[in-house]
Amino acid sequence: MMAHPSDCEAWRHFDRCHPQFAMEPRNVRLGLCSDGFAPFGRFGKNYSCWPVMLTPYNLPPDMCMKSHFIFLSLICPGSKDPGRKIDIYLQPLIEEMKELWAVGTPTYDVSSDKMFIMKAAIIWTISDFPAYGMLSGWSTHGLMGCPICMEKSGANWLSYSKKGSYFDCHRKFLPERHRYRKDKKSFIRGRAVRESPPPRLTGEEIYNRVRRFPTAMEEPNQEPYGYSDTHKWTKRSIFWELPYWKDLLIRHNLDVMHTEKNVFDNIFNTVMDLKGKTKDGLAARKDMTIWCDRPELSVDLEYHGKEVPKAVYQVTEPQKAAILQWLASQKFPDGYCSNLSRCVDMNKLTTTTSMKTHDAHVIMQRLLPIALKEMLPEHVWSCITEISLLFQSICSSVLDAASLRRLQDSVPILMCNLEKIMPPSFFDTMEHLIIHLPYEALTVGPVFYRWMYRFERFLENKKTTVGSTNYSWKEP
Repeated sequence: MMAHPSDCEAWRHFDRCHPQFAMEPRNVRLGLCSDGFAPFGRFGKNYSCWPVMLTPYNLPPDMCMKSHFIFLSLICPGSKDPGRKIDIYLQPLIEEMKELWAVGTPTYDVSSDKMFIMKAAIIWTISDFPAYGMLSGWSTHGLMGCPICMEKSGANWLSYSKKGSYFDCHRKFLPERHRYRKDKKSFIRGRAVRESPPPRLTGEEIYNRVRRFPTAMEEPNQEPYGYSDTHKWTKRSIFWELPYWKDLLIRHNLDVMHTEKNVFDNIFNTVMDLKGKTKDGLAARKDMTIWCDRPELSVDLEYHGKEVPKAVYQVTEPQKAAILQWLASQKFPDGYCSNLSRCVDMNKLTTTTSMKTHDAHVIMQRLLPIALKEMLPEHVWSCITEISLLFQSICSSVLDAASLRRLQDSVPILMCNLEKIMPPSFFDTMEHLIIHLPYEALTVGPVFYRWMYRFERFLENKKTTVGSTNYSWKEP
C-alpha cells in the first residue's frame, strides 16, 4: 500500500542510487512547482507572472502539501509566460540546489539540540501541461506533443479540424495477440497494428539525446536542429545540471488535476452536444469520413450545411435538459463542492464558466456515471464509467500496487473502446495522457502529493495581497 511518496519505487530507487544521501533521514526531498499567475484576475489588467514554489516531502502525510510548508522560491516577472526562457530565471535556484546537494548547509535540529549538515534534492517537478514543456524542454504542442511517447506517438493531422489527433494511437499498447490489433474496421480504415509500445526512456537515455543541444541561456530564441521534424526538444533543460537528475524515474509529473478537467470537458461537452464546446461537428464528421469506416455517421465532403447525423454517443434535447436540471438540483455538504446550479444555464441548455476544476473533479468521479446511466447505450455508458472509475482509483489517498498494475494492463483496452465510439477529433493530447497515468501513480505514488490543487490554492491566497494594478512591474 502506498500512502506517501516514501512508499513508492521512485523514492526507493533514488535511495539505492544515492545511499549516502539516504543515510541521513533529515536530508530534504523537494517538489518544484511553477504555474502562471494573474494577480489581477481574469477581468483585471492583462498581466501574468510565474511563481516557482518548493514543497518538502520529509513530513507525515497529514502535513505534506499544507500551505504553510509551501514556500515561494522566486517569481518570473510578466507580462506573459517566459516560455523556454524560464531557465534563465531558474539559474539562482539551481545553483543553490547544486550547493545543497554537494556541500549542504549547517542546520539546527531542535529535537536533539545539535547542529547537522542538511542536504536537499529536487525529486520532481509539478506543473500543468504547457508548463511541463517549459520545464522539461520537450514542446507539448503539435503531433509529437506527448513527452513520454515522443516521436513514436503516431498522432495524425486532421485536415478539416485542422489539428493533431491521437486517434488509433493506443492499440500498440495492447498485448501482442489481442484481437483489436487486427481490427481493420473499428479504428483507422484498413489498418492493422503490429508495432510495440514506445519504450519509456531512462534519464540516462534522455540526457544522451539532449546533451548536445544548447541551453536557453546559450540560444534563447532558437530551437535545436531537427526541431519539429525528428524531435520536439526546444533546449537542454537547466535541471540536467543537477548531478542526480539522470537517476530519477519520474522527473516531471503529468498533472492529474488538469488532465481530469480536460477529459471531463471533452466527454461532457461531446455527449451533451453543447454548441461551441463539443468535439463533434461538421469538420469532425468529415475527418471521420476520411479516416473511419462508419457509414451511419459519414457526411459528404462537399456538404456545407449545419445538420449532421445524430451519433450514438449524443443525448437528445429532452435528455440534455433533464441531465442539466438534475445536476443543478444536487446538494452537497459544505465545502464538498460549489453550488452546481450556478454552473448550469437552463435557458441556453449549456454549462457556464462558473464550473471550476474541482466541480469537474466531483462530477467526473461521482455524478457523471449516474447522470448518463439511462441516457446512453450500454457500451457507451460503460466506457465512460470506466474512465470515471480510473480517475477514482488513481486519485485515492492510499494506493494498492496490485490494483494499479491491473489498471495499467486494462487502460489500453479502455482507450481502444473509446476510440471505437468517439470521432478522431475527440482525441487530443489530454485524452492520450490517460494511458500513462497508472504507471506514474505506481511509480511515484498518490496524486495528492503532485497535483496542482494545493499550489493553485496557495497562489489564490497570495492574490488577495495584491493592491492597485498601477504598481505592477512591467518589462522595459
